[in-house]
Amino acid sequence: MAADKKELDDLVSAIGGNRLSLHTPCMEGTRITILQEIEDDIKSVNGPNMIRGSPGVGKSALAASIANRLEDQKRQVISFRFDRTEKAITTKALWCTVACDLACLYPSLRPHFTQGNRGHSLSDIDRLFKSLIEKPLSMLDDDVPHEELSVIVIDALDECGGLRHDASGTDDFEGLVHTLKCWIQVDHLKKFKLVVTSQPEDSITLPNPINIHEIPSGHGVKPEDSVSNDIRAFLKSRLESMRMRGTLIEKVLNYLVPRAAGIFIWAKTIANFLKQDPEGWFTMLERDDGKGLKSLHSLYSTIVKASFGHDVEEEEIKAVVSVMGAMIFAKEPLGDNALIMLPEVKILGSDADRLGLIRKGLVSVIGPGPVLCFHHRSFEDFLLSPSFPQQHPELSTIQDQLHHKHQLSMLCLRTLVSSQLHFNMCSLESSIIRNVDVQATAKSTIPPLVSYSCRYWADHLVNIPSNEMLMEAVKFVVYEKLLFWLEAMSLLGKTYEATFILRRALGWKVRL
Repeated sequence: MAADKKELDDLVSAIGGNRLSLHTPCMEGTRITILQEIEDDIKSVNGPNMIRGSPGVGKSALAASIANRLEDQKRQVISFRFDRTEKAITTKALWCTVACDLACLYPSLRPHFTQGNRGHSLSDIDRLFKSLIEKPLSMLDDDVPHEELSVIVIDALDECGGLRHDASGTDDFEGLVHTLKCWIQVDHLKKFKLVVTSQPEDSITLPNPINIHEIPSGHGVKPEDSVSNDIRAFLKSRLESMRMRGTLIEKVLNYLVPRAAGIFIWAKTIANFLKQDPEGWFTMLERDDGKGLKSLHSLYSTIVKASFGHDVEEEEIKAVVSVMGAMIFAKEPLGDNALIMLPEVKILGSDADRLGLIRKGLVSVIGPGPVLCFHHRSFEDFLLSPSFPQQHPELSTIQDQLHHKHQLSMLCLRTLVSSQLHFNMCSLESSIIRNVDVQATAKSTIPPLVSYSCRYWADHLVNIPSNEMLMEAVKFVVYEKLLFWLEAMSLLGKTYEATFILRRALGWKVRL
């Protein structure tokens, strides 16, 4: 047993892989019909299942519910979720994670996974897939019953490759689609059931046979449809938790449910919005005759106008734009300690004032947890939509990618030239390290903003024009802080990226 555990630990360490947990499942008692349909299809052997629908219809919740239902039935489930804001969640991470989980579930295949791990190129997705997935699984006993094979649940396929304004993710996305096609077409792979969720995208074309479950939304949703009944049940639960008068709840439901048009994130957002003042805000929405509720973007526009439409000073608006721009264009979510150091945020008063305006004003579209992030990608899409500058001209700079990359470059470079980056960041007693988990030590010791700045300063810098301040900061980092930066990169386990980062910075200088 001890030998098996060591073998597995060594394999997991060698293959690696990053994973995000699936989102919260559907509310109990909702989405019963479609969940049963998907479950029935999983029991068949005719291809994978794709759950497809517009943003906000609840695809991620369905993926989590399916995984839970299968696990309750003692079915082996491997789950993976893409997130376009997470740089480490890549196609490589997907297949490395799947390989690690399969090695745990099928001990007889572990030697083949180990052999597959030797010599593969981390940058060649096709080769990695063949060596870590296709070849090892060809060794699986053909007599294993279909219902005992693992089900792989992949959520948010369309978010692979990062932000759509970040062209660096294009190859990763194309690699994902190519390897999924391979999975579906190779006989010994397609025995394993795939369940994937995605928005409808022309670039995601998978070969038949494939079972597509379209989640209805928009004008096609009728008041008597199951999705409308599910949204009614969800909103009723939320309104009751707000202690809204029972005599008013039915009126509110009759008003809101048809306008939701099957979009669960619309229902969740309006519930969060009403929570601040249930009867007062509903009266305001009703007085508006529902004009601000016609679509998800209309609802978002109503929330933004209610939050920043009046009595907000110009300097506060600049800070709001700076923070929201960073939330969109940063390589990964930034904590409060980083956001308050953005050049246009530092001009305000106390730390609480700098971010409190956003947390309070956008409470209905901010996700849970201590790190500021939007609760759903659809709000980011709204901020970047062509109509946003016309609707909210005072906030139009949110779409100025160049401006925000300049702000983020300044934030990173100021951090690196400061005393925050120094010799022996983790206070190690010796350069010879024994019995120390270096990366865990680095994670707990190196401040998040220093870690972010070390990894991404050149990414933000590379596409913006030079100025004297930026040039002097880059020179100081290269001439005075280079060894400290290399040490920090080593402690973070990112030494292999240092050369690429310096090449990006050099490319920026060459174009000057």
